[in-house]
Order: sequence, then structure tokens, then C-alpha cells
Amino acid sequence: MTPVQTPADLKPITALRFGAAIWVAVYTFWENLAGAGQSGLVSKGYLGVELFFVLSGFILSHVYLQSAGEKRFSYRSFLWARVARVYPLHVATLIGVGLLAAAALIAGMSVDANVLSWASLPANLLMVHAWGLAPVAGWNHPSWSISAEWFAYLCFPLFAFVFWRLREKPVAAVIGAAAFLAVLYFVFEQTAGFSLTEATIRWGALRIVPCFALGCALYLVYRKAPLKAPWTCSAISFGLLVLSAALGLWDGITVLLAGALILSLASLPNQRAGWLASRSAVYLGEISYSVYMVCVPWKLLAVGLAAKLTDAPDKQLQIFVWLAILALLPVVAAVSYHLIEHPARKALRGRVAHKRKVSDTNMKHGDMPKQLATGREPVA
Repeated sequence: MTPVQTPADLKPITALRFGAAIWVAVYTFWENLAGAGQSGLVSKGYLGVELFFVLSGFILSHVYLQSAGEKRFSYRSFLWARVARVYPLHVATLIGVGLLAAAALIAGMSVDANVLSWASLPANLLMVHAWGLAPVAGWNHPSWSISAEWFAYLCFPLFAFVFWRLREKPVAAVIGAAAFLAVLYFVFEQTAGFSLTEATIRWGALRIVPCFALGCALYLVYRKAPLKAPWTCSAISFGLLVLSAALGLWDGITVLLAGALILSLASLPNQRAGWLASRSAVYLGEISYSVYMVCVPWKLLAVGLAAKLTDAPDKQLQIFVWLAILALLPVVAAVSYHLIEHPARKALRGRVAHKRKVSDTNMKHGDMPKQLATGREPVA
């Protein structure tokens, strides 16, 4: 058996995940900062989700595209790995929001009726609430993007089929993906009356498609030849991304610049990445999913308590209180990561690993199934 080479660990873009999560978090908490003025960069914080979507296409292509193209891809194992990655924390935060809302009602506080939408619960539990199958945006609203991710995971063989055939034409693939994104954004806005980048439970499954495709196409460029001046490209991409968001330019421009930043950072070797490859930066990237998923539960709890303790009118918090709550978000996320996300993911993946070990142990000479003879795909 020829061993399958494990894809390189791209530490700089792991660290980037934390930046994307914090961008979304600041956007979410901004309305509770007393005296907060208009900020173009903050108001575009919802595009942090687009950054995550492009990253997903890039990373999953990095890990699985070759095995899919060479017919070594196990769709079942892939989906199980994705479920292990996202589902436990999704369910935990859904329950957490439900308990917080119930406690608020018992305490005589008002709660948006949509938060405890029982009609939306089945779609949330099945991770299809961003497919237009949930009547309202209930429970832990940011989880709509996990539903969108689930849609992309289910469709990954189709993405792999297309982009594996374009592997020798990476520039054409990127141009095609960028054109597809631009056309879809334009047509959707003309048809729906609002930007696709602002869609959640109604069109969230569609929202991920152009970003995921862009990530897959950008990976082909990286696979063919990483950028030769990654630090310079990263600095320019980041600066232009911030400028685009701050000036309120068309969202498609910011998304494409986010893709350029991802490609630039991926091209940066770990040994030359400096602080971006440091243990602390990578750790923050690893807990970014928890940062994103606990953002709303933490906001409901912390802002509510702080407003009550400080007698803040309309939950408008003073700057130091607001900053303290925001600074504690990664701490809360770290707790959820170590208590829920990481052990649950390890346990679920461990079940599959155990079954494979038992199966391999029971095989006798020459009895190895054909699908295992070519090796196994690495698990992201």
C-alpha cells in the first residue's frame, strides 16, 4: 500500500479564522456600545462569514480534492468528519440559548418570540434552517451559517468534480469563480431586492456557493504554485480589504480581496510566518468556531446582566464595560472549546477510527477491501 501524504498544516490561515470571528463579534456587539457612531468597517462585519466560506472551500480542497479526484474519497467518512466538527457545539449553543431565554422569561424579562420558535426547531436540529425550511430565525441565529456549510459539505463531490478537472487551469478557474460570484450577486440583488451577502435563513445555502467555489479555485492556484512574495501580497490584500470595507464598497470586491488574503497567507511557509504561525495565534484560530457560535449566547447573558447592574438604558453600555464583555468572549469560547467542541469531536471521530481498527485487525492476508487498498483520505 502506498501511504497517502498528509496535506500541510497551513498555520497562517488557521490564525486568520480568529480575525474573521472577531470581525463578526464586533459587528454583533456594536449596537450595545453607548455613543457608538457609524463605522464602515464594523458595519461590514457580516462579511466575516464570507471569509469563513471562502476558507472552507480552500481548506477542504486542500485536504480532500486530490483524494476525490483520484477516487480515494470516502463520502461517508467525509460527512462524518464534518458532523463531528460542527454538530456538537451547534446543538450545545442551541440548548444554551433556549435555557437563557427560558430563564429570562421566568425572571419576568421580555424575550423575542422568535428565539424560542418551536416550529423552527426541527430545521435547526437537522442543520437545514438556512435552506428556506425554517419559518423564522430562531434559537442561535448565527448557526444559519453552519446550515449553509452543511449544504456545501453535501455538495462537495460536485465541487470536487468540477475543480479537479480544472486543476491544470487555475487562473481560468479563479476568473470563472470570480465571474460567477459577481453575476450571482448582481442577479440576486436585482431579483430579491437585497444583497446575497445579507441573506441568512432564507437564502443562506445559496450564499455559501460562490464563496466556496472561489475558495476551491484559489486552492488550485496555491496547488500549482504558491505566491512568491506572500508577506507583501498578504499586507496589500489585507490593507485593500480593510479599505474596501471601511469605504463601503460593493461587497463582491471585499469578498474577492478576502480570497486574495487567504491565498497570500496560505502561500506563506510556516517557518517564515512569524507570529501568524505561533502557538497562541494558531490556538486562537482553533477556537474561532467556538467564538462565533457562543457570540450570541454570551451577548444575551453578559449584556443583559451588565445593563442591569449598571442601569444602562436600552442596554447601551459604557466603553469599558463593553470592552470587558468583548474581551471575555474568547475566554468563554475557550471554555466551550475544551468542554464541548474538542472532546465531542474527538469522541465522534474516535468511533470511526475504532471501527476501522477493528476492521483492519479482522482482515486476513489478501482480504483487504478494494476501497481501502488505495489508502484513506486525511480527516480535516
